Amino acid sequence: MERQDGRKPEELRKVEVDLEFLKKPGTVLYRQGDTVVLVSASIQNSVPPFLTGTGTGWITAEYSMLPGSTQERMLRERAKVSGRTYEIQRLIGRSLRAGFFLNELGERTIWVDCDVLQADGGTRTASITAGFIAVYDLLRHLKEKGEIERIPLRNFIASVSAGIVEGELLLDLTYEEDSRAWVDLNLVMTDDGKLVEIQGTGEATSFSKEELDHMLELGWKGIRELIEIQKTILGVER
Repeated sequence: MERQDGRKPEELRKVEVDLEFLKKPGTVLYRQGDTVVLVSASIQNSVPPFLTGTGTGWITAEYSMLPGSTQERMLRERAKVSGRTYEIQRLIGRSLRAGFFLNELGERTIWVDCDVLQADGGTRTASITAGFIAVYDLLRHLKEKGEIERIPLRNFIASVSAGIVEGELLLDLTYEEDSRAWVDLNLVMTDDGKLVEIQGTGEATSFSKEELDHMLELGWKGIRELIEIQKTILGVER
């Protein structure tokens, strides 16, 4: 099938990253195709009660879609977040914690705020990929200030979607593709090829282990490319 944006089935959307969009360290304006996310990482000098006294830090996330991010206005989630939002927040937090040695943070919490400015599919995966950049940049700033001895990096982390649309395997689905997908998969992986999370659903049909293997292989290809982009933006030796 021909994709609306002209991409090949195994091709990522164009990624653009701006680390200077705001003056605050740890802030990233991230574009992947027509999905645009503003991610900001901030330090809080305390941890959740279950970590108090352990000397260990924490990374957690908040996620929201701004009212104008979709064609029809989204309602702001003020008093209570939806189940979808809560699930995405937890996914982002889990994914980013896998990238760092939390015991080297001290009793600090890194809050990662992900605001979707424009949504065209893959907002959660974009938030994870951008979130890693934001956290790394913030930790680099803390190291430069002498507040931590080193960046407690465990692994680079990135995320991408894959799916089966009209019988064809595609990487990095747009909203239009996702809405027609027979199978939809979100993948989070480390730079050494280990899995952090797999979210896969047969939307219109069940899928075979062989099809899952193909989606994982395609997703890993995309994640390797995203991690190369992360390293280039952050100036990390590849």
